[in-house]
Amino acid sequence: MAFAYNAQAFPLLALLFSSMFAIGLANYDFNWGSRTWNKTNFPYTHPSNVTHTSNRFIVGGSENWHYGFNYMDWARNNTPFFVNDTLVFKYDPPNANGTGFPHSVYLFSNYWSFIKCDFRKAKRIADPSEGAGEGFEFVLKKMQTYYFGCGEHKGIHCKTGNMKFAVMPLKHWRF
Repeated sequence: MAFAYNAQAFPLLALLFSSMFAIGLANYDFNWGSRTWNKTNFPYTHPSNVTHTSNRFIVGGSENWHYGFNYMDWARNNTPFFVNDTLVFKYDPPNANGTGFPHSVYLFSNYWSFIKCDFRKAKRIADPSEGAGEGFEFVLKKMQTYYFGCGEHKGIHCKTGNMKFAVMPLKHWRF
């Protein structure tokens, strides 16, 4: 009995679904919140003239790359980052007389190394002299999490000086 009932109900449900779908398509000027459903805009697309240019971010803004600045807050306040955006690390080079505090930029291989400021598997991407002038530029080429830190003074800048941050660039979707 149950099988016969289901066999009879299926065509009725299929007819009901296809009728509702056809009525929905026929109403091509239907507005649903901010999205518009119409025959030229099925169901919603962004304007085709929308383009995105890559952005350039100076790490730390006017503060640049130095000991004691909270770069995690800086990264959080400057999101979103996108693939092909450029991060610029500006910092003073070491003094000729050996005084001052040199900085560098490392790319951590994973989250745990980043959290612990463990530079054993990190890759140095900028040495202490590369932050002068226009600074060192790093392009976010992939949609992945990048972990940055300063490895100078055996990681003290990273551990106690807040010289570390992470970014996850997003990909621009074209519709």
